[in-house]
Amino acid sequence: MKKWSIVLLSLMLIAVLAACGNNKKSDSGADNSAGAPRTVELKVGASPTPHAEILESIKPALEAQGIRLQVVTFNDYVQPNQQLEDGKLDANFFQHQPYLDVQNKERGFHLVAVTPVHVEPFGGYSKKIKSLDELKDGAKVAIPNDPSNGGRALLLLAKKGLITLKDNTNITSTKQDITANPKNLEIIELDAAMMPRQLDEADLVFINSNYALEANLNPAKDALLIEDLQGNPYANILVSREDNKDADAIKKLAEALHSEDVKKFIKERYQGAVEPAF
Repeated sequence: MKKWSIVLLSLMLIAVLAACGNNKKSDSGADNSAGAPRTVELKVGASPTPHAEILESIKPALEAQGIRLQVVTFNDYVQPNQQLEDGKLDANFFQHQPYLDVQNKERGFHLVAVTPVHVEPFGGYSKKIKSLDELKDGAKVAIPNDPSNGGRALLLLAKKGLITLKDNTNITSTKQDITANPKNLEIIELDAAMMPRQLDEADLVFINSNYALEANLNPAKDALLIEDLQGNPYANILVSREDNKDADAIKKLAEALHSEDVKKFIKERYQGAVEPAF
């Protein structure tokens, strides 16, 4: 009887130790005895083109480093920042620094730039005219309604002498800053995502390059007026929160976006419509 009690106690002890070992493996997410790395999930919000396409191109490189990248696409410029602030995303990639600065100020966000990745030259397009010389008195001009991108459009109009602004260096200029409008242009402010649809309505439409590309427009070839790439302050940036900007996975994501493979991908795929900023 005593012998059977010892055997029973031994079997119970083995079962308990085995259960503890299984729990340890489950908590780590990997078999530590085999030395397998733990996989980290990284959720990044992005505009479909070119941002999400660039992110998709680096998935294998990140997977090899133990990072599973989930790309969440957005067709607007509001939700990616709101969801990042709320912790539903780990990072986003769709905007430039002037836009981020305005969003942080106006919405009380705590978002920070991690690194610049590429530049998308902003331009004005038309289906109704072939050159700016054809722009008639009272022509309709559609510009984005957010301060930073609307300012970009006004600065381009001022550079071409179509309007005069109080300060031709103020990147957040608004319609109220126009001091002269010799052609009596009717400037319409609309959400940036709506700009491609205005090509059938307005005489001149200013479109962010990600939306231009989605509408099969190449800024380098199709824009009637376009920003210079040299000294352009609108590089699109990887953005995270203050509380996770130094996380190892975010650093690895930034490194992957600055690789020679990404530079090659951008140059070959977008043919001048998008340029690396590194």
